[in-house]
Amino acid sequence: MRYLSNRDKPGVSPDPHELIKQEITGNINTDQANLEVILQNCSDLVMKRFQFSNPPINALLLYFDGLVDRQEVELNLLKPLMLEMDMLRSQAGDLNDDVLDRVRYQIVTLAELKTITDYNGICHHISSGDVVFLIDGIKEALVAGVRTWQGRGVERPENEVVVYGPKESLTETLRFNTAMIRRRIKSANLKMESYVMGRVTKTDVVLCYISGIAPPNLISEIRSRLASIDTDAVLDPQYLQEFIADTKNTIFHQVEHTEKPDRVCGHLLEGRAAILVDGSPTAMILPVTFPQFWIAAEDYYTPFIPASLYRIGRFTAFLLALLLPSLYVAITSYHQEMIPTALYLTIAAARQGVPFPIFVEAFLMEATFELLREAGLRLPRAVGPAVSIVGALIIGDAAVRAGLVSTPMVVIVAFTGIASFLAPNYNAALIIRIGRFGFLAAAAALGFLGIMVVLILMLVRMASLSSFGIPYLSPLAPLNLAQLTDILLRRPWYLANKRPYMEGMENQIRQKSGEGTA
Repeated sequence: MRYLSNRDKPGVSPDPHELIKQEITGNINTDQANLEVILQNCSDLVMKRFQFSNPPINALLLYFDGLVDRQEVELNLLKPLMLEMDMLRSQAGDLNDDVLDRVRYQIVTLAELKTITDYNGICHHISSGDVVFLIDGIKEALVAGVRTWQGRGVERPENEVVVYGPKESLTETLRFNTAMIRRRIKSANLKMESYVMGRVTKTDVVLCYISGIAPPNLISEIRSRLASIDTDAVLDPQYLQEFIADTKNTIFHQVEHTEKPDRVCGHLLEGRAAILVDGSPTAMILPVTFPQFWIAAEDYYTPFIPASLYRIGRFTAFLLALLLPSLYVAITSYHQEMIPTALYLTIAAARQGVPFPIFVEAFLMEATFELLREAGLRLPRAVGPAVSIVGALIIGDAAVRAGLVSTPMVVIVAFTGIASFLAPNYNAALIIRIGRFGFLAAAAALGFLGIMVVLILMLVRMASLSSFGIPYLSPLAPLNLAQLTDILLRRPWYLANKRPYMEGMENQIRQKSGEGTA
């Protein structure tokens, strides 16, 4: 079927949405006219009509300016066509029957070459930074990979700062990210499966795993969930998280995000999978359990004794950040007998003149602290920390002087905020920040009883969750003593003989028993 361009049929404009579904016609004039309709109003489109060989063969070159290496196009595509095709004709005679194969295998020196047969493929490839080359009389187009664009270089991670260990972070360029992972795991068993997701964005997505370590049933389930996603746009792994999570309506994250390639490799070596999205500097790790949120990448770059102590400190800080304000409210409101009389009298004297109940006082201070923290994140980096710190000092001092809050409450809220900063994972910090208000309300209503009720409900909810079939509280519930030694403590490398077990894992052995102990 031949599709008419605007020049062929005046007054009638073909539907671009219908044209893009069609196959390449092989007539260079028709193909050019159809592509002009499909790609109309694209000011960055370069559509170059030229001839090569003798007698001349009409051809068409398409790409988007800014996405390709123009020097590569000129030197390794156009120049060989202009100079070497005549030489082949003089040696082999008529080449009209196999001109595309001659161009692909004997003339063009670019390594990444393939053919496509429809307009939709042409649009996808030029939008991805490739060059498409059409030849008159041939119903296939040649795609040459010459992608290049301006992007952020490899820098230090902003959210996962470490003293020891690699300082590289992922970038917004997908191939840079896969290269950083491949550079660390030099194995043919490292698999990277590519997907194109988003009906409009056509975003490149890569699923990474190590064949022979990652359970096949896990990889099959991830593939199935990715294949079921039908959406217009995918701009970040967070878009995918809500589609593929086991449970949607919960504050507990069932995947982990990281911007460190070495952390991605560590998870892959334990049998997990990672999802990378083009345009995002973070990787999504799955499956994940809640205790893993308190493991920092730096734990494995420091000796196991201090690393274990730091890990215990983070678990303790988690409990304090979650429960300290509610414990203070419960004790001062319902259980005064639990604190020394002198301390209680000091607290009571400090609260004289405060017009609010202690719950309202705590709620206002916590809400103010959260607002200051968000303001510090959203402001420019040069002024954000200064504004948040100075704002907290000024507001706290002014509130105490005005008699709106008591001094002990300012101390409790400040200590709680500091403890919450010890969370090595932003997802874990969000759980603390949201859950704290629930415990605060329960403490104001029922004291310790309310705290215990909310804590039990929270644990029951967490125990009911799973991440791709892995219990969310594993290895705490169900209890696994063998794996627990690398959660609460950091197991020495010479004793890390096995990987964390996941159902279906084919190879759990990490190293020989007792290796390195002599």
